[in-house]
Amino acid sequence: MTSLSTSSLAPLWITLGYVAVALVIGLRARRGRVMDSLEEWGVAGRSMGGVTLYLLIAAGSISAYTFMGAPGWAYSKGVAVFYVVIYLSYLALVAWYCGPRVWEFGRRFGHVTQGAAIADRYQSPLLGGLAALVMSIGSLAYAVLQTMGSAYILAVMSGGRIPVWAGVILILAAMALYLYVSGQHAIGLTNAFQGVLMLVVAWSVGLWSAHTASGELGFGAIFARLQAERPDFLTLPGAGGDMSFAFWTTSIIVSMLSFMPPVWSQWMSARSADTIRRSATWLPTYYIVVLPMVVVGFIGILALPQLERADTVALSYALGHLPVWLVGLLGAGTLAAAMSSCEPFLHSVAMAYARDIAQPLWRLSDSATARLARRLLIPIMALIVAPVAISEPSNLVMILLVGLGFATQVLPAFIGMFVWTRASTPGVIAGIVAGFCVTLAFTLIWRNPLGVHAGFWGLLVNLPLFVGVSLLTRPVRDEVVERFFAISAPGRSRA
Repeated sequence: MTSLSTSSLAPLWITLGYVAVALVIGLRARRGRVMDSLEEWGVAGRSMGGVTLYLLIAAGSISAYTFMGAPGWAYSKGVAVFYVVIYLSYLALVAWYCGPRVWEFGRRFGHVTQGAAIADRYQSPLLGGLAALVMSIGSLAYAVLQTMGSAYILAVMSGGRIPVWAGVILILAAMALYLYVSGQHAIGLTNAFQGVLMLVVAWSVGLWSAHTASGELGFGAIFARLQAERPDFLTLPGAGGDMSFAFWTTSIIVSMLSFMPPVWSQWMSARSADTIRRSATWLPTYYIVVLPMVVVGFIGILALPQLERADTVALSYALGHLPVWLVGLLGAGTLAAAMSSCEPFLHSVAMAYARDIAQPLWRLSDSATARLARRLLIPIMALIVAPVAISEPSNLVMILLVGLGFATQVLPAFIGMFVWTRASTPGVIAGIVAGFCVTLAFTLIWRNPLGVHAGFWGLLVNLPLFVGVSLLTRPVRDEVVERFFAISAPGRSRA
């Protein structure tokens, strides 16, 4: 890890102050509610209003990637970084269309997890558990990514006084406390606070950095200079020549098609279907938070050409050119981005393991399942997330893309829920297993053949097999399909 330091401890205290405020908000979020059911702890009693839901979904999508990964990719690869803007905009459309239907599934059928909905649609607890397990790989990769970002920020803000391992423990302990106590209520309120903070910090840092670099409160001069001096950063395959059109495009497709479990839980936490539609309509207005931090990465190309680690570019430039108080806010904003994304993924994995795997396996009662979900937070953090994060695997963005590649293999289950009535349980299982194996092979053995994302190769095997096996095997009972499609596609008959 690149060693950065500052003579003042003010940025550290500002950053730690943010952690304290988030902890208080999270602990108070339950407001007297009894967290003894997954309905309350898992989906906040389906009670969230439009503004809270808007900030919950938006802040949950904007991770440490925005403050570290995005500037780092802009610095090392150039315009390839804008893949995230495309897939986030697409996710807003998905939320508008699918979100109200998922909410109605939950209200009518009592679903509190994505795996529960899949198990119900295909009448197979095995498939629900398999989907939950595959999705958890992507979710845990995402949680590791955010935890690493959080720990790194604390190390930088403290001038190395807080080592990465201690930062990992501190951040996970804070999140464990308020997640255990308040569940989805804590995620909603902390994300609302974090969402506002991130928006303010990103634009403050971006505009101030642009002013110090060009003398203007705007980005035009930065791009003009970049076009004149380093035009290779403004086109694919980028300055390093390692971001081909094929990999860039398939990365977008894989990201777009991964219906991650926390998003599902967020939709089910809404007060009504109309609440989701209103929030989704406004979601793209929040995603402009990415732009100023990308510009900081472009500024780094010109101002900091010799950085050893690309994802430190925003912090490096801030420490050298911005006032101390703004450096502290950048630390707080980066922590907010990391924690707002990490919380829902840890929460969803605990719920999935308890509800979709343990409950059908050991026939637990609903109350015992709710208790287990809360208790699983600790071993998930201590035995999986913390050790991997402390080992500091390189390239934060690639960790995210690998995780999304595995999560995308569950796509057949959603096709059969929203689009195709003929999807069968064996077909979905065959597609997921085959796609997972191909993705695993093309991630670990032959990495991204022909420059195409491993997860996309997985889908090329997954989807035809899913369709073929579904057509050759017995479909799910008509009454089950009809009650789902009465919500997801009213008027559509089995075909």
